[in-house]
Amino acid sequence: MMYPLFKLIHIIAVILFMGNITVGVLWAGMANRSGKRDLLLFTFKGIRRSDMIFTNPAVLVILLTGFGAAGIGGYKILGSGWILWSIILFTVSGILYMAWVAPLQKKIVKLFESDPEGDSPPDEYSTLYKKWVITSHIALLTPWIALVLMVLKPILPAF
Repeated sequence: MMYPLFKLIHIIAVILFMGNITVGVLWAGMANRSGKRDLLLFTFKGIRRSDMIFTNPAVLVILLTGFGAAGIGGYKILGSGWILWSIILFTVSGILYMAWVAPLQKKIVKLFESDPEGDSPPDEYSTLYKKWVITSHIALLTPWIALVLMVLKPILPAF
């Protein structure tokens, strides 16, 4: 009974995580196309807030229930290629998020808050946004690939 419970909680956390990071990128893109300063500030503040409410807790639950389910289910974490490579991809996403995506989001918010005048974004915003787009899309793509691996369970190299 424990394995199905861990698996269910794991899947719910993955849904919250994947949904939130996917929608965050979508909302940022739409706000950027608007070019409206207030909407951009609101959007990036919202993304940061939703990361704190949904993404970050979901990461913890994904890790705990994933390792727990693997242990209870008798899966060898390093010996099952689909698990190993999913963990690697999830880790790459986390590193990108912590090292670039989240700091860029914070810089964008601070940039708008430090210069509240005008209707258009500050000059520096364009450079920050381009960096955010690249890193956030890679940080989004890697867990999507991990999700595919977890569902399809292909035979992949392992230890």
